Amino acid sequence: MREELFQATQELPVPRSQVFAFFADPANLQRLTPDWLHFQVLTPEPLPRGEGAVFEYRLRVRGLPLRWRTLIEAFEVGHRFADRQIQGPYALWHHTHIFEDLPGGGTRITDRVRYRVGWGLFGRLAQAIWVRRDLEAIFAYRKQVIAACFASPS
Repeated sequence: MREELFQATQELPVPRSQVFAFFADPANLQRLTPDWLHFQVLTPEPLPRGEGAVFEYRLRVRGLPLRWRTLIEAFEVGHRFADRQIQGPYALWHHTHIFEDLPGGGTRITDRVRYRVGWGLFGRLAQAIWVRRDLEAIFAYRKQVIAACFASPS
């Protein structure tokens, strides 16, 4: 199965340092995930931060219970970080979060997800029927939550 690319961008009227701090805090991931995924962080607190941090989650995708484990493999304070699935439902999941300054002091967030479904014929059907749509729905939800969190600079 071929590798897919999903990309989402969002601009906020908030300084990059503030936006990056929000995303660098792993406790905010729960807040950014739609309820329909029944997402739960299993990693005990205090949650690790930065490059080398490993997180374990439990979620449900279309009613199917799944465990997911990710590694923060790159972490450039204020600029970007990348997480990679080391155990979970995808044959490949690599998510890069990029933070750029905008003229006037705002921030552009770019999420770039490289993924491959796997699971042979079933995976190809899942990709064609709902994987891409689910990703679009998850990131649309994130965009709404992020906009609400940063509605006014503070």
